[in-house]
Amino acid sequence: MAQYAILIYAKAQADEADLVPGAREAHDRHFEDMVESGSLVAAFALQPAAYTATSICGDVVTDGPFVDAKEVVAGFAVIEAPDLDAALEIARANPAAQQGGGVEVRPVEGGFVADRPAAA
Repeated sequence: MAQYAILIYAKAQADEADLVPGAREAHDRHFEDMVESGSLVAAFALQPAAYTATSICGDVVTDGPFVDAKEVVAGFAVIEAPDLDAALEIARANPAAQQGGGVEVRPVEGGFVADRPAAA
């Protein structure tokens, strides 16, 4: 089965105080649904880019995200789906699409997962 990356976008300046009430719970439910359906391979939420991103371009290291944008990648998931249409249907259910952000779906060309959990 093909794998697809779902890039989850949120407002660049968003933090916990800016979240729509119930937003985190909606995301948790969506990811639980993907686990139950067997489509979820991996998922990660990222800390806010405005406060934690460090970018490297050549020899230059800069505090902050790589580009100045209204929206930044807030997290990502890798799913398995039989085709792009099925992947889009799964991605369409992501709450970010209804909470002022959005999602982008891209086929995974290749990858590697180390046998260890993500840092907390």
